[in-house]
Amino acid sequence: MCGIAGFTQFFKTYGDEATLTKMGAAIRHRGPDASGVYLNDSVGLCHQRLSIIDLSSSGNQPMTCQALAQKENNRYTIVFNGEVYNFPMLRKQLQQKGYHFNSTSDTEVVLAMYQEYGKDCLSQLNGMFALAIWDHARQELFLARDRIGKKPLYYYTMGQDIVFASEIKAILEVNDIPRDIRLDALYDYFTYQYVPDPKTIFNNIYKLKPGYWMLVSQEGIQKQQYWDVSFAEQSSQSKQAISEQLVDLLEQSTQSRMVSDVPLGAFLSGGVDSSAVVALMAKNSHTPVTTCSIGFDSKQFDEVQYAKVIADQFSTQHYELTVKENVASHIEDIVAYFDEPFADPSLIPTYYVSKLAREKVTVAIAGDGGDESFAGYEKYSVDQFENKLRGVFPSIIRSGVFPSLTKLLASHNNVFSRKAYSLLNTLSHAPDYGFFLSNSFCSDKLWHQLASETLKNSLQDYHPSDITTNYYHQADTDDHLAKILYSDMKTYLPGDILVKVDRMSMANSLEVRAPILDYKVMEYAASIPSAMKIHQGEKKYILKESVKSMLPDDILYRKKMGFSVPLADWFRDEIKVFAEQKLFHNTIGLVNYLNMQELHTLWDAHQAGIQDHATILWTCLMFELWFEHYMQ
Repeated sequence: MCGIAGFTQFFKTYGDEATLTKMGAAIRHRGPDASGVYLNDSVGLCHQRLSIIDLSSSGNQPMTCQALAQKENNRYTIVFNGEVYNFPMLRKQLQQKGYHFNSTSDTEVVLAMYQEYGKDCLSQLNGMFALAIWDHARQELFLARDRIGKKPLYYYTMGQDIVFASEIKAILEVNDIPRDIRLDALYDYFTYQYVPDPKTIFNNIYKLKPGYWMLVSQEGIQKQQYWDVSFAEQSSQSKQAISEQLVDLLEQSTQSRMVSDVPLGAFLSGGVDSSAVVALMAKNSHTPVTTCSIGFDSKQFDEVQYAKVIADQFSTQHYELTVKENVASHIEDIVAYFDEPFADPSLIPTYYVSKLAREKVTVAIAGDGGDESFAGYEKYSVDQFENKLRGVFPSIIRSGVFPSLTKLLASHNNVFSRKAYSLLNTLSHAPDYGFFLSNSFCSDKLWHQLASETLKNSLQDYHPSDITTNYYHQADTDDHLAKILYSDMKTYLPGDILVKVDRMSMANSLEVRAPILDYKVMEYAASIPSAMKIHQGEKKYILKESVKSMLPDDILYRKKMGFSVPLADWFRDEIKVFAEQKLFHNTIGLVNYLNMQELHTLWDAHQAGIQDHATILWTCLMFELWFEHYMQ
């Protein structure tokens, strides 16, 4: 795994070799093993390498293609972040065409593929990647990001030139890059706990969307999508046939991710996804698999006992860490790895499990992606149930009576009233907006309570729901569950889950691979009927049926815990003093955007145990820490 950065300067000079060196140094944690730069009058490229395949210097970057001496030798130069798992097969195909290679790295294969096929090479690459290729002959820079968005790629533009990098912090090393906060992205953050693609928290800095390429030349900037997941064709095969094919695909994708020239292991939470991956790794390994798990003192959030069951079953070399140390003393350092405000609290255990894993291995295989492809989250089954209820009540009742009932329930603060309020509020809206409400961490009521009048006035024509609802309607299906899965694949998966794993693993110079996120697995999952994903209330039904011969029922059918932390308790104990200081005494960020008196009211109610406001308090704390680090 690596970090890449660079710029074009057709019309504006962004820097010299020293600038590129600074950009690389800002993301050195992504690749501490080697670094390199390339510079000419039109482009600058830099690379930080974490050696995984071909540990020799022949795999260093920037790399210039010398694979085919008789065909445009030295025409292309690449910086590449990621892994292409099918590169041995592609290498053989290229050798049959007369290509000769100077290394055993996948990077050289990718560059040769571009030389042979141009942009169309992307359809043949199976992996996770962000890349930039400079064409010396045509004087153009080609950038691309993998289908799912495992690897990040950011860019800044104010015209026809760009500055790009794996992380925003490298872009900010270039002189005169402004740090102006984008206000609609700030609203998005409070709603979703992250900033969805293609926005970032900064004006004029963007994310290249997953499954897109971009071409930059003196003629301008082009962008185009080269892949999307389709739900249009639904399988008519039997449950057994689907299960068998699914297991075959999962085994193939797991095997391909076990190729490494450095020590390799796995994250193990004791959930279905990570347990299935470990089972497949054990089946295809001649030596015991190294597994790592993280736990907390709170039994409500501690899954190590379930991870131990799988570790014992497959005789892994198992390592556990219970997070007992003072989390408050480490939060600021951890948050600094996120270049945008990011509030998914599972970033904390993800950081610690990555840290533990890096002490044992350089590559870890994870179970990410199973929930989004096979409907594993509780919100999916709840939303599906709510959508069925929409068919029971006439629209005049849902739009006329339910809103009035929600207003009555809003004044009551007991568990029943809150659940009834949530249900009726969701039912009073159309299915697309109802799912947005399931995805939202900050209601309209709370936002209008907290946001300053100035901020609300500047955003009066904008609402973050458009992000979810637009993707809901873009899905090529009429099936409601498929549409909400597609929405999450385009928003929550790349914007939250994959950002969290990338930043926290790269903070520890650890590469993480995810077999369930293989695009072939995701495409196949999309063809499986929704009735096989949630069946008689059982979430991830077809995935569980597929792997039930490998895993015990206690793992398959236990209640999903999620990779989370005891956040409500932390605000009353573990991080109380730290958070209060940051939120109310040394505040330099939140005071610009929020009504701090209203925020203090929420704080007091949480401390008194009147209501759990941990989520919004955490969202505010993460913003304040980010602001201190990046905006001072």
